Amino acid sequence: MTALKGVSLRVDEGEAVAVLGANGAGKTTTLRAVSGTVRRSGRIELAGKSIARRSPEAVARAGVAHVPEGRGTLTGLTVRENLRLGAYTRRDRKAVAEDERRVLSHFPLLEERGSQQAGTLSGGEQQMLALARALMLRPRLLLLDEPSLGLAPLVVAEIFRIVRELNEREGLAVLVVEQNAALALDASSRAYVLEVGRVVLEGPSARLRRDDAVRRSYLGY
Repeated sequence: MTALKGVSLRVDEGEAVAVLGANGAGKTTTLRAVSGTVRRSGRIELAGKSIARRSPEAVARAGVAHVPEGRGTLTGLTVRENLRLGAYTRRDRKAVAEDERRVLSHFPLLEERGSQQAGTLSGGEQQMLALARALMLRPRLLLLDEPSLGLAPLVVAEIFRIVRELNEREGLAVLVVEQNAALALDASSRAYVLEVGRVVLEGPSARLRRDDAVRRSYLGY
């Protein structure tokens, strides 16, 4: 079964882009196609070089970090062990240790729980750990799949604050799939709307927020 039909999108360097759509529209599959975790065809490029035929590990080495829906933390390992696994493709051990300190500076709660098993963390803390682990890759592009799913509004606001800070201050490119359209549009400069595996609308997030079809279907007013 083909989930995507000619989807074309781009994320410029240092840009935050959102993908909106109903369940089954192909949002998650789009991220998986980029990270290489589903079979795909067509052209996928990172910094002008094709990654379309690369394995998920090779895509990660190229600089793409994927935070999947459901977090994917290794619950039997500690917080710090999870973080170090995020840097498994890297060989610069000294820089990894420095990045661990830098990443934890964004997540003081995780720093306090460094020796705690990930499975004992709250849902929000596990989502933060999944994001922190992805940042240990030192990615050029961060893929976020439904980061707000099942979390309290205050936790969601903090996660998106951190992502926005990384995007604006460190130039991290972000492609985020998010059911909460208002949140996604606030956190991005451009957005795409998918329906049944196709892009049906794209443009600046501020303009899409004013679009009647987007307002009725995704923003609820």
